[in-house]
Amino acid sequence: MPVTTEQVAKSTYRTRIKICGLTREQDVSAACAAGADALGFVFYPKSKRFVTPELAGALARDRDIFVSSVGLFVEPDADLVASVIECMHPSYLQFHGDEPAHFCGQFNWPYVKAFRVGAPGLDTPEGLLKACQAHQNACAWLFDSYTPAYGGSGHSFDHALLSSVLKSRSRPVILSGGLNAGNVTDLVKLLQPAAVDVSSGVELKPGVKCPEKIARFVQQVRLADTQSLSI
Repeated sequence: MPVTTEQVAKSTYRTRIKICGLTREQDVSAACAAGADALGFVFYPKSKRFVTPELAGALARDRDIFVSSVGLFVEPDADLVASVIECMHPSYLQFHGDEPAHFCGQFNWPYVKAFRVGAPGLDTPEGLLKACQAHQNACAWLFDSYTPAYGGSGHSFDHALLSSVLKSRSRPVILSGGLNAGNVTDLVKLLQPAAVDVSSGVELKPGVKCPEKIARFVQQVRLADTQSLSI
C-alpha cells in the first residue's frame, strides 16, 4: 500500500525547541549539542539574563548550522532593535511586551509576538484570541505566564485560556511558561504546539544553564512526539 502525504508528514513531524535566556558560550554549545532548534537572547535590561547586542552577536556566531537565533525585547526603543539586527542578524525578533503590530512590523524582519496569558484583556479565551489576531503578520504566537518578570519566571498559566487560539491555529503556537522536563511531555501531547520555549526550567540560576537539564528537556519533548505519533 503506498504511503500517503499525510503519513509522511506525520512521521517526520517534531515539536521545535527554543532554549532562551542564554548568556554563556558553553550554554550555547550545550543547547546545540542537545538538539535545540533555536537559541534565545534577552535584550531587556531589567532581566537577569540580559546580554548586549555585541555579546549576543558573538554567542550567536557559535551556534550550529541550521539552528535559529532569536532576539527578545520588552517594549524597546527602535534603536536597540536596529542595533541587535546589525550586531547579531537574528533569525527572528521576539516582542514580549505590549508592542503594537505596527511597531513590530516596522523593522521588516521576521518576528514572534508573545502574549502574557492572564494579563488584563488576556484573561479569557476570546480576549486572548482577539489580541493575537492583531498580529497576523507575526511568524508565530508565543504564550507565556503573566508575571512582572516578562518571562523566565518558572510560573505556568491556565492552559484552558488557549482554547480559542488552539481551535483557530491561524499562526503557529509556541508554548512557554513554567516548562521543565517533568511537565513538557504531557503538555506537548495535550496542546500540540508547533514549538516550546524554555528558560528557567533548564537553569542552575538565572542566566546559567545546566547541560543535563537541557538534554533531559529535549529528550522529554522528543518522547512526546514519539508518543503522539503512536496515537
